[in-house]
Amino acid sequence: MINQGILNPQILSLLARVRHTNALVIADRGFPFWPMIETVDISVVDDLPTVLQLIAAVRANHNFTEAFQAKEFLKNNSPATRTKFAAALKGVPTKFEPHFEFKKRVPHAIGMIRTGDTTQYANTILVSG
Repeated sequence: MINQGILNPQILSLLARVRHTNALVIADRGFPFWPMIETVDISVVDDLPTVLQLIAAVRANHNFTEAFQAKEFLKNNSPATRTKFAAALKGVPTKFEPHFEFKKRVPHAIGMIRTGDTTQYANTILVSG
């Protein structure tokens, strides 16, 4: 029995397939469903869990070398929220691009984990090193 770290078997299975240069999407509750990639939906209620909680959990055991977020995240969120995301992604270069362009990356990801996060444009793509 696993007694520390990520316990969810679907998330563990998905993460085991994220290899060098592969991408993982961590999505907020409003992000569209993408039928062509595996999605593990762990949303429970608003903000449970959050994208930030998932970033912390997956970074504990994976080496991510690049992240992508929508430029709209910067425009639609407070400085405090932007600071929390920057801290969660510390050491991982993060590129901001128009949401339209961001969504073009999604079909190329290994999979997506959907959270209950209500933060606007919190969706984050992590690229494995």
